[in-house]
Amino acid sequence: MHTSLLVLLLVLFTLANVLTSYLYLYPILHQCSFPAQPERRSPEGDIPPQIPPFRLLILADPQLEGDSSLLNPDYGYLPHLSNLWSDVSAVSTIGERLEVAGTHLRDIFAVDIPSILRSYRKRLDLIGNDYYLAHIYRTMHWTMFPTHITVLGDLIGSQWVSDEEFDRRGARYWKRVLQKGHRVEDERTEGIHIEPLPQDGSWARKVINVAGNHDIGYAGDLTKEKMQRYEKMFGKANWETRFSLPLEPLDQDQPELKLVVLNSLNLDGPVIDAQLQTDTYDFINEVIRYSRPVEDRTTATILLTHLPLHKEAGLCVDGPFIDYYGEEHGGGIREQNHLSDASSKGILEGIYGMSGSPDAPGKGRGRNGIILTGHDHEGCDVYHHLSDAEEAESRTWNAEKWNSSTTIQHNATPGIREITVRSMMGDFGGNAGLLSAWFDLDKREWQFEYATCALGQQHFWWAVHILDIVTIVLLNYVGWSIFRATKNGVEEKAKVKTL
Repeated sequence: MHTSLLVLLLVLFTLANVLTSYLYLYPILHQCSFPAQPERRSPEGDIPPQIPPFRLLILADPQLEGDSSLLNPDYGYLPHLSNLWSDVSAVSTIGERLEVAGTHLRDIFAVDIPSILRSYRKRLDLIGNDYYLAHIYRTMHWTMFPTHITVLGDLIGSQWVSDEEFDRRGARYWKRVLQKGHRVEDERTEGIHIEPLPQDGSWARKVINVAGNHDIGYAGDLTKEKMQRYEKMFGKANWETRFSLPLEPLDQDQPELKLVVLNSLNLDGPVIDAQLQTDTYDFINEVIRYSRPVEDRTTATILLTHLPLHKEAGLCVDGPFIDYYGEEHGGGIREQNHLSDASSKGILEGIYGMSGSPDAPGKGRGRNGIILTGHDHEGCDVYHHLSDAEEAESRTWNAEKWNSSTTIQHNATPGIREITVRSMMGDFGGNAGLLSAWFDLDKREWQFEYATCALGQQHFWWAVHILDIVTIVLLNYVGWSIFRATKNGVEEKAKVKTL
């Protein structure tokens, strides 16, 4: 056997082992982790950093594509070949028949065959993309040990698909991308559900899905039929659940962490279905009505929704933008980057009860919490706060980059952090968000910290697996060659002994 082949095998084997190890251990090698609960001083002695009791793995905008990007079988795989005989028979002279046949043959090789190859390449790409997304979910799950999981909308790539294609993409989502994950049970999403904050892993496989525009459509597209098929496959679009954190003594109000899943796609109008919009606003009113008093800092609200709140252009990659259908299509919203200023204000002053008025309960500071959104694939991290006008009625909502808002966070101005989580798609680095929450016993309120972890583009995932396949094939070839050479050597020796 050639020495160069063995050298090549050694190089490939070493490279494949290194890159495959990186691929499956990248969160550890990148030193990714949920932010830890910081060290705490107490009369009994310093308490070292602890694992937070609430750890939310956040994935955004996987956007599973499907049959709309593949060859349409209704047109046939070789349409010019199937029409060749009929078109040739339609003309009478030999010259015309040769010309028609030549045109069809050229189209077969120039159009039909390349189209088939592109279709199969796209089919392979879809399968690879599913497993790339699955790799992110699976690797983050077994290395990071989240207590909860959410996907912030755009689970599939288009709201304009048939029911059959919607079901196929939904099946891929559950059986391939989020294998072993399952939707939250319906009984947990009806009314107000309260349970102790789980530490037994009982929520670690329940996927909290958020409705995105590619799942159900914008306000001008959202119909009852689209909502029904989404909720059947992925769970309710509007619901809340609460987790209590048992502390001694048990007879006092226990700290409570509230998760609110909100369909923000029909908060603004015009809408195509007014009842669906009414349902969303009724849900928000229920959230407000049954919340603890606004001055109660032992509770915190995590809002999970798809559309980011309104903010000025330049803070994030996506600026404020709303586009509408023409009157001939009902005039509803066709596309939307952010919620309107009015809808954002309704969330901040309604769900979170922020007013800035010193005469209001809790001095207008509002409820504690954090807002998590998707939609803007590049991601963004801002702090929404009231302006410092002297009259409370004159104050407006502004936003600043989170990293430059330290001064505002420490004054008395009401505000809240909104994290728009970067997409997990390969073009955006296969990102995942890591949110930690814990109850600060000294401040008597919940604290939040956020981190990210990215795999890298899908081309790397493909390259590593192709390298693995080539290495395995070459390893088998070399092994078989060595086996045959050894076998032949043994046979030759046996012949010599016989002679």
